[in-house]
Amino acid sequence: MAMAKAANKTVARKSALKAPARAKAPMARLQPLSQPSAPLRGKIIGALRSAIETGVLVPGERLTEKDLCEQLAVSRTSLREALRELQADGILEYSGARTLVVSRISPEVARNVYRIRAALEAVAVEQFIEKATDAQMLELKRQHESLRRAYRGGHLEDILTVKRAFYDCICAGANNAIAFDMINRLLLRTSTLRRKSLSRKARHQQSIAELDSLVEAIVTRNASRASAAALKHVQNSALSALGDAEA
Repeated sequence: MAMAKAANKTVARKSALKAPARAKAPMARLQPLSQPSAPLRGKIIGALRSAIETGVLVPGERLTEKDLCEQLAVSRTSLREALRELQADGILEYSGARTLVVSRISPEVARNVYRIRAALEAVAVEQFIEKATDAQMLELKRQHESLRRAYRGGHLEDILTVKRAFYDCICAGANNAIAFDMINRLLLRTSTLRRKSLSRKARHQQSIAELDSLVEAIVTRNASRASAAALKHVQNSALSALGDAEA
């Protein structure tokens, strides 16, 4: 009897060894990093952030260190530092069998993210009005014109890049780097929903009108109108982004 059990175990082990490996789906390609001037960890985070924002990496997609190191041409140590930071921000998460994936977001969490973002942006524009110099006000006008052109052009990457610069300008004038950092983290959490919203041409025109009202209020240093305009812009963004998710 003991010999029969041992034989069965041996057969089971051999069968397990012969079992074919599951085919691994090809991973989306990222561009190698080749600029040594900026801190490497920040550049890796920037590359992954851009890939998530533009849909190269989608929620639920599995990330493997080997593939990422090869695609970005970076060391595993540097990559792990960047991945840990994105995980701490809730952008990446472990899903079963310690597999690292791009985080998914529920409609309820997304609604909370948009509410917090609206409050932060309202505070930032109020502080910009209080503290911005004439030169910073002029720079905001330039960024606003660039953003209008980007919306009219309709290219997602251009809109994302210029809009980040627009809010960077506001937060710099407000002397509030914390708000800028938090706003960017919140934007990344809702990147999939935001991408759907930005794909709608009608939303482009609506956004231009909302931002026109916002900048007009800022330039005239009307804090109450600017705050209301900032809130309205984010609230309408949420309605556009969450429409499909809640349908």
